[in-house]
Amino acid sequence: MFIDLQGISRFYGKHQALRDVSLRLEKGRVGLLGPNGAGKSTLLKILMGLLPPSSGTGTVLGHDLGGDGTLLRRSIGYLPEADGLVPGMRGADYVALAGELYGMPRKQALRRAHEVLTYLDLGEARYRRLEEYSTGMKQRLKLAQALVHDPPALFLDEPTGGLDPAGRRGMLELLLTLGREHGKAILLSTHLLGDIDKVCDAVIILHEGRVLCQGDVGTLCRRRQDRYRLQIQGEPNGFLEELRIEGVEILDDNGRGGFRVRVPAGWVTRAFFILADHHGVLVRGLEPDDEDLEELFHRVIEEHQG
Repeated sequence: MFIDLQGISRFYGKHQALRDVSLRLEKGRVGLLGPNGAGKSTLLKILMGLLPPSSGTGTVLGHDLGGDGTLLRRSIGYLPEADGLVPGMRGADYVALAGELYGMPRKQALRRAHEVLTYLDLGEARYRRLEEYSTGMKQRLKLAQALVHDPPALFLDEPTGGLDPAGRRGMLELLLTLGREHGKAILLSTHLLGDIDKVCDAVIILHEGRVLCQGDVGTLCRRRQDRYRLQIQGEPNGFLEELRIEGVEILDDNGRGGFRVRVPAGWVTRAFFILADHHGVLVRGLEPDDEDLEELFHRVIEEHQG
């Protein structure tokens, strides 16, 4: 079991940051999704043994919360949202220092630092001072210090923060590879739905300190009976116009014969093929357009507030 929590709450004075959080997560790639102030950072600190819960119990990777936090943290690689970099220090020394703090001997930590920096395409920058690193390089450096001791699990707090589109895409591809090919359990905390959509196969939605839903993304997203993705070949105008007359709403047109449509109540899918045949159009693809992660997120927030 990756994470098993029962009734975790946390107060800061009179403010309650977490409210009766219960989770059961198998090892995998899990997204922790919520707006700023939802309690994500507090939950991460509790999971790493850096902050005690006000109430509740649980385990992380088989380690009891409230037990030896040092042993727990040796099983986790943590990428913080804040940089926390030491000016004047060189990249290889910074990553090696993280390894020593995780309990590795100095020589082993330094050797491993070079290996990880090379893997993350920072080999040529390993002797540069940290203040000379770009934002993208700093994010990969933070990932390097999380990986230096080869932990079974990674906790990542806003790992794409401040990155341009190319840097963000590269970071997410790295995380996906670490999960799929290297078997790392990943807990990715973010307010960016796209990051979770790219990397994770399960999600926790946290709002105002409460878990609103948790589980496999594909299972949580509602199946839609009123929306379809339609791929056609041929001149579309007459076909689309007749669909509109029949009450079908064209939601999106990708310009290459692909359309997202919403159909009226009582619509049968064979009507697509009948109308297409009337207009000399070939239907090349037809599949349900189910709820996506963004729609799931907004739905559960609205249900909670309503």
